[in-house]
Amino acid sequence: MGYDIRTYGDPVLATVAATVDNIDGKIVRLADSMLQAMYRAPGLGLAAPQIGVQKQVFVYDVEDEPTVLVNPIIVESSGEWIYDEGCLSIPGLYVEMVRPKEVLLRGLDLDGNEVEIEADELLARLFQHELDHLNGVLMFDRMTEDQRKRALAEYRKLQDDAVPLGESRRIGLD
Repeated sequence: MGYDIRTYGDPVLATVAATVDNIDGKIVRLADSMLQAMYRAPGLGLAAPQIGVQKQVFVYDVEDEPTVLVNPIIVESSGEWIYDEGCLSIPGLYVEMVRPKEVLLRGLDLDGNEVEIEADELLARLFQHELDHLNGVLMFDRMTEDQRKRALAEYRKLQDDAVPLGESRRIGLD
């Protein structure tokens, strides 16, 4: 059974996900389902809350290497990078956002082993974005007030216009 990706307005997206205490077959099946949903979307990353599961799990694939992280945290970050950021839960909208350029992420793999990943630019942004989902934070929450007003207006237009899949709108920082 496939999962649908929850979109903006769904209360599950504003809730902090629970820590995973036991990495078992259920978590492995969840990760497989998440990867399938992410590829169907298509996207680069997906957090469990985006499919309605309140667990600290996210998946990603940026170079044909599907990866699952459980209970991830960012332990260090530095620099600044501006980039157009999109979200599978806010389809069709890309917003110019500032985030740290480099991060050090720590979490568990599906075997329960601790992993540390140093990332910069796109991968660092993906990690920060997915961790936001695990903490009930959406892109709209990270915007300035003016940017948020414009982004919400564009997003509503996208919904009202029933914009075809793949079409998008961009909101700049100014």
